Formats: sequence, structure tokens, C-alpha cells
Amino acid sequence: MSASTFKIWLEAARPKTLPLAIACILSGSAVAAQTSAFSLSITLLALVTALLLQILSNLANDYGDAVKGTDNEDRLGPKRAIQQGLVTPKAMKSAMVFNVILTMLAGAALVFTAFDKPTDILSFIGLGALAIVAAICYTVGNKPYGYQGLGDLSVLIFFGWLGVAGTYYLQTGGLATTVLLPATACGLLAVGVLNINNLRDIDNDRACGKHTLVVRMGPKWGRVYHQVLLVGAYACFTAFAVMQQLSPVGWIFLLSAPLAIKHGLAVWQSNDGETLRPMMGDMVKVALLTNILFAAGILLQ
Repeated sequence: MSASTFKIWLEAARPKTLPLAIACILSGSAVAAQTSAFSLSITLLALVTALLLQILSNLANDYGDAVKGTDNEDRLGPKRAIQQGLVTPKAMKSAMVFNVILTMLAGAALVFTAFDKPTDILSFIGLGALAIVAAICYTVGNKPYGYQGLGDLSVLIFFGWLGVAGTYYLQTGGLATTVLLPATACGLLAVGVLNINNLRDIDNDRACGKHTLVVRMGPKWGRVYHQVLLVGAYACFTAFAVMQQLSPVGWIFLLSAPLAIKHGLAVWQSNDGETLRPMMGDMVKVALLTNILFAAGILLQ
């Protein structure tokens, strides 16, 4: 593979979005470490699997939005590979198939490393298959759920509840109800990244029939919704810290709050999609930093 070809596929994988996959594995593993059930091999395999699923979703979005005409000159987001003519739809489909194979191999290695019980193995194989289908069907198919306003719920499930709580279960073999708090927090921050993307492209999405949640609620309520996501995430992390009676070091996730507040105000004061362009990167930074600090606070207890 030439350097230019590698660069094209690297950009198609959208590496700037990958911290979301990293964040949920870090938080889930950190909470599991509280029970002394931490496994480095499970953490690494979970991380590889999550990254491959995120890349699969990005490739599928490139293909699905290009085929449906949503990726056009009016879209304000970064131009994607098919849109620029750098990759053909056929090549993108082949890349998706290759990615699915890699994801299945990584997922199988993860499940068989983590579990001995057939029920756990079968359950997580089923969840893995569901995650692959969800990654593809967000924009691909006759009725992609991302075009029906269900993308936010999907992100909350896969980057929050399943990503964090699932990692915890892989590590410990059980599930504590309190882990749902950081799982929800992580998921809400990931939804915030999607919300910025959808706010930025609201006009083009509406024109193309992509009825995201923001398109349905409108730009004003979309900005209100963004503040709710940020406040909700910190509220969940705070509730966990209180319930677990964490020491002061366990509260260091609050160090990212000024960055989140600055970002929230910028989104609230933004006038159009153009001013929202740089804010997706800011939201990714808020999500990753907050989860890193949360995980560090847990491990330093």
C-alpha cells in the first residue's frame, strides 16, 4: 500500500472520532479495577474491538451518506472519501467487509479470553453481532435508523451502557448497578459529539431527508439539549462519586468542567453551522479528558 493510499484510508477511518471508543473502555476497566478484577489482556482486546467497531461505523457512514446524496457540497463537515472521489463505493464496501472480519476475530478473542461459561460466551457473541449490525445500519440500507432520529439512543447504548458496563462485565463476570452511572455519563458525552455533528449539518440533513433528533427538535432546542447532555454527564459521574464515597482524588474528573462549560457556552452562542465546525473536536476533547480523569481518580483510590 502506497503512502497516499494509506493516508486516504486513514482519513476514511476518521481517527479524530476514535477517542470515544477509548473513553468507554477506560472507564469500564477503571471501575472494574475497584473490584481487583482488572485484566490487561481483556482491556486491550476490548479496546481493539471497540476501535474496529468505531472504524466500521465511520466507513459505513461514508458509504451510506454518499449513496443517499447527503454528502454533498452543502454539507459543512469534513469531506469524506467517496464524496471526494478518492474511494469508490465498491472499494468502500470491500473495506467494510474486511473490517467486519477483523472485528469478529477480535471480538471472538475477547469473549473466549474473558469467559468460560457458554451462556456468557453466547450472550456476548450476540451483543457483538448486534453492535456490527448497528454500526452498519446507522446510514446504510433502505431505512437506516440514523435517518429516523435514533442515532442518539444508539450512541448512548453502545458508547455508554454496553461500552462501559459491558467492559466491566467482561472484567468481573458480573454487573453492579452503580456502574450504570459512569456508563450513562460516558454515553451522554459521546451523544454530545454526535449532537454537534448534527447541529452543524442540520440544514443539509433536513433538505436530504435525514431526520436526526436535532432536525426534529430544531436548532434552538438542539442547543438546549446539548447543555442537558453535558450537565447530565457530570451529574452521573458526581452521583457515582457520592455513592462510592470516593476520596477527593476520585473527584478529579471535575477538573475538566471549565472546558465543558466553555464549550457549552460556545455552542449556546453559536449562530449557524459554520461557527460549529471547530466545536466537534472540542467536544471530543471534553469527552476523552473527562473519562481519563474519572478513570485516573478511580485507580488512584
